[in-house]
Order: sequence, then structure tokens, then C-alpha cells
Amino acid sequence: MELITIKTFDNSIKAHLMKSKLESENILCFLFDENIVGLNPLYSLSVGGIKLKIGKSDIDKAALIIEETEKATLTNDHGEVINCPSCQSEEIYSGFKSMAGTKGIISAITSILFMVFPIYYKTVYKCKKCGNEFK
Repeated sequence: MELITIKTFDNSIKAHLMKSKLESENILCFLFDENIVGLNPLYSLSVGGIKLKIGKSDIDKAALIIEETEKATLTNDHGEVINCPSCQSEEIYSGFKSMAGTKGIISAITSILFMVFPIYYKTVYKCKKCGNEFK
């Protein structure tokens, strides 16, 4: 069976969630380079991230499932749709790692000087249309 990379991830949790979704739809899939990225997240760039691979025969079905999953609107704990406070858009990145602000700049400088992974960042929502970051 020939395997095709259908999506890459920089986070093993998101990779496993997508793998579980595809497996629930009876699509056999595998994760490649998960361990090397887990050992050191900076290696993600050099190996090309965690690769989700599927059989060539399932590519159309898997692409449709991934597209539906990515287009789903985000909701809060009460089931209400999350909108951007600036432009009211529903197209939002979830779990965006922001280093905006004074603490972020200090963290970036420290990361460069000591060659370490950034020690400070905020996890926020980010609007895909206007770029606004919010909690």
C-alpha cells in the first residue's frame, strides 16, 4: 500500500485527534516523525513536522473529512459560537501562541541569547480575517 502525506502538524495532540477522527471513519492512517518532534519541538522544522499518512485509495474521503473538521465553528462551554470582537468573524484560529507585548519581546530576546525554546507565550484566539488576538 502506498502512503500519502495528507496533513502535517507541529503538535502531537492535534495529530492524534485528527488520526482518531479518520480512524473512526474507517480510514487506516499512520503518524510519522512523532517521536523526534516530541523529543525536541524545534526539530519539527527540520523533519517537516508530524506527518499524517493515509493510503492512496482513501485520499478523497480523508480530504473531505479534514476539510469539514477545519471549517467547523468554534464554540465555548455553553455552546455559543465564538466571534471576533473586532469584526464579528467566525473564522478563528484556536490555541494561537502569541508573544505580543513586553513579556513576549523579553522572552524572544532571552530565547535567542540562550538558544532555548521561548519561555513565555500566551495562548489566545486569533481572527483569520483581521488578525485580532483575544481570549
